[in-house]
Amino acid sequence: MNRYPRDMTGYGATPPAANWPNGAKIAVQIVLNYEEGGENNILHGDAASEAFLSEITGAAPWPGQRHWNMESIYEYGSRAGFWRVHRMLGDLPLTVYGVATALARAPEQVAAMIASNWEIASHGLKWVEHKDMPEDEEREQIAEAIRLHTEVTGTPPRGWYTGRCSNSTVKLVAETGQFDYIADSYADDLPYWVDFDGKGQLITPYTMDCNDMRFGIQAGYTNGEQFESYLKDSFDYLYEEGEAGAPKMLSIGLHCRLIGRPGRAAAFRRAIEYFKSHEGVWFATRLEIAQHWAKEHPFKAQTRPSEMDRDSFVADFGGIFEHSPWIAEGAHALELGHTHDTAIGVHSALARVFRSADNAKRLGVLNAHPDLAGKLAAAKQLTAESTAEQASVGLDALTDAERKTLTDLNDAYTAKFGFPFIIAVRDNTKASIIDAFKRRIDNDRDTEFAEACKQVERIAELRLVEKFSG
Repeated sequence: MNRYPRDMTGYGATPPAANWPNGAKIAVQIVLNYEEGGENNILHGDAASEAFLSEITGAAPWPGQRHWNMESIYEYGSRAGFWRVHRMLGDLPLTVYGVATALARAPEQVAAMIASNWEIASHGLKWVEHKDMPEDEEREQIAEAIRLHTEVTGTPPRGWYTGRCSNSTVKLVAETGQFDYIADSYADDLPYWVDFDGKGQLITPYTMDCNDMRFGIQAGYTNGEQFESYLKDSFDYLYEEGEAGAPKMLSIGLHCRLIGRPGRAAAFRRAIEYFKSHEGVWFATRLEIAQHWAKEHPFKAQTRPSEMDRDSFVADFGGIFEHSPWIAEGAHALELGHTHDTAIGVHSALARVFRSADNAKRLGVLNAHPDLAGKLAAAKQLTAESTAEQASVGLDALTDAERKTLTDLNDAYTAKFGFPFIIAVRDNTKASIIDAFKRRIDNDRDTEFAEACKQVERIAELRLVEKFSG
């Protein structure tokens, strides 16, 4: 099967209700990344020095050498930055993304985290790149990160964020079966479930925009006021959505060596005070959010059309376009993915096949449709879908005069165009159907063929909407 692995739809236009505690309009989730002492360094057995997220513009790894300036920047984070942030946020729920080897080199900082009841999630074994790491090696590093984290903090991590991850990271972390959430995603404003062989793994997305890492890149913030302004704008917009009945999560990412600098800390403090000045703000750890979501929206395994084999797909959707299973067969052969696992998604795939067919095949689909209130209906030989559709507007209970009108129109229409009159009856009333019948019979054949095909697609869409909502 030609299947696309990414989910480009997510919750779509109608995300689920977050139902944050006490009717909160927004959940504010602050992360402090603790990486100092876990970065690339030949002292740590790495091939070169660190070059990522620092004050050094255009930094490059130094193979086989220590980089004194880079090291001292990271040391600022552990020596000064952490404590400034702790003094500022020690009374708020906060999640630490702790690199296990960094935590092992930070006993006083870990003690302060625990004393403040901060959640300490795992940020991997080392703050290094994983994109080229073989799966077996990454799996071993995940296991060692969990072991060392538990040894250093006294409890195993319940959340995970690698950051510099590989395409296998989420799968490998999920297969351990011990995490309430994984944060290696930037795909949504709300948590969402991923299905791994029938087992649900909750993803609680993180952020790259509301993140002080943008002080360490060229296309980023150059002063604290920019960060403060962006955080306030993000908060205001999400708060407005919450007031309108669709609360979301505002994720904020911090780094000890970045936000811990005084000029940036001052701006962030102003943003925090701004958040606090609003009612209905839930400051929460990432674990609290994950546990809330799992309770409100537990994982439900589902049969996905994109994962069906050909026979099952055709059995389920072969009748959506009247008596035309070849359309479902063609749709199954397209590049399908999770974005097609909805009524609109399946309809898109089916309609593509119908639209790309030649006129003779599309005419066959039109002729597969029954007359409205015609002989097949009278003989009770319609499909279940057609029977329900026609009954929904009373075409199964016509007066003698209405029946004669429709019979005459059917005969005249079919004689002129060579196919039956087709209309999405669920969009209409009995009266509007008869009006459309009388109006459309005056069309030329090309115009009416196009209109009939449009109505066939609409009938299929309505059938799918009903099927998926059942």
